[in-house]
Amino acid sequence: MPQAEYLRRIRFWLAVFASGLVLSGVTAFRLERETGWIVLLLRQSALQALAQSTGLLAWMERVNEGIRATNAHYPFLGYGTDWLAFAHIVIALAFIGPYIHPLRNKWLIDFGLIACGAVIPLALIAGPIREIPFVWRLIDCSFGVLGAMPLLRCKWLIAEVEYLYNRRIRSLLFDPAVGDFDPCYEKW
Repeated sequence: MPQAEYLRRIRFWLAVFASGLVLSGVTAFRLERETGWIVLLLRQSALQALAQSTGLLAWMERVNEGIRATNAHYPFLGYGTDWLAFAHIVIALAFIGPYIHPLRNKWLIDFGLIACGAVIPLALIAGPIREIPFVWRLIDCSFGVLGAMPLLRCKWLIAEVEYLYNRRIRSLLFDPAVGDFDPCYEKW
């Protein structure tokens, strides 16, 4: 595969990951409105029977009521979710580094994978303390798993580029017919 194709694929998967972070961040700004929409959707759609039988409707009504009551009496607590949203967006911006130069900034891929892995113990430990239903904790864990998928693909592609680059350097250094190392291969 040509170098440009590796770069295109790495950038695609990084864009998928960063877009997920930005989307998660942006949706944290308007929680009261968004949970209200979800409650309306679950009450007025074909999903109502399923939502009631699984407890999803009751849970979403409780969440929406909690957010409304908090915003009405203690609106300053919403500032915490504003910072949560901001943090998601800033973390997404950090992935501009590997988007521009994946090999030089591959450590950020590892950082992202560690963060995705840390979602699981956080959800499983803090969830029961905060009275989050078990099924919802599993949904939270799935964000870590789903976030890791594009990053694992990037890590694999970067490792393949490094392997090919190192193989090319070895062939240049140890093949007397080739001669001296050509610095044009530095673009890898």
